[in-house]
Amino acid sequence: MKNISAEIRTTTQERGMFAYGEEIIHYDVIRKAAESSSDNAVINGRKPSKASHKVIIKVHPDQRVVATVPHDATSEAIQNAMIKRARWVWQSIKEFASQNDYVLPREYVSGETQFYLGRRYVLKVLNQPDEVTTVKLLRGKLEVTLRNEHANRSKYVKALIDQWYLQHAKNVFHERLQTVLPKATWVEGIPSFRIMAMKKQWGSCSTKGSLMLNPHLVKASKECIDYVILHELCHIAEHNHSEKFWRLLTQVMPNWKEVKAKLDDMAELYLNE
Repeated sequence: MKNISAEIRTTTQERGMFAYGEEIIHYDVIRKAAESSSDNAVINGRKPSKASHKVIIKVHPDQRVVATVPHDATSEAIQNAMIKRARWVWQSIKEFASQNDYVLPREYVSGETQFYLGRRYVLKVLNQPDEVTTVKLLRGKLEVTLRNEHANRSKYVKALIDQWYLQHAKNVFHERLQTVLPKATWVEGIPSFRIMAMKKQWGSCSTKGSLMLNPHLVKASKECIDYVILHELCHIAEHNHSEKFWRLLTQVMPNWKEVKAKLDDMAELYLNE
């Protein structure tokens, strides 16, 4: 069974490493002609020299280090750029690591942030004895209406929200599967899928071609959902992360590396319960 992990994983099959003091820092390499930026990434703010301008280094909130380079950049040039900025990379990793120490479990009370299809919503919990218990999106808020007060209110609100996510995930995943399936020309028929909450995986594909998807994935954008589904569909043709697998994934989703980076950046928040 192959799966996509929500933990820190390789963005591409090309990786490198360097030593800083007694620590070994790994980094992923993305080769492309144009530079891109990420709102959720820390970028070395110093004006690069002509030589270093070719290698753009980012440290993401999940502590993943990524070097975006021209397609013809040599491994030596990339390595030299990483070593030159080693101290900044190390400090950024430590800063994000310390921030993660303060990510607290949700209490499911008004004012907390919830996510749906890549957008943030403020949770609003209301007590309305004359109303039916409901969960709905309303004017930028995820509104939970309770008919009765409950002894363990947070647990009850969480159960209602989890059920809401599960139902919407079924509908959204079905829609996205239908949308991306024409790209997967090697797949015969419509693959079956089931939904299961997981702490360390976005999805998986069985040897028989059945998909399993994490309901928390519905918190991500449709583009990220498409990436996960296409990744698993590629496993129907290629059962491991071989060179053929990555070529196939690139064929059906040329920008998958950038999309995966966005999903990785938000993984901790999407999976936080």
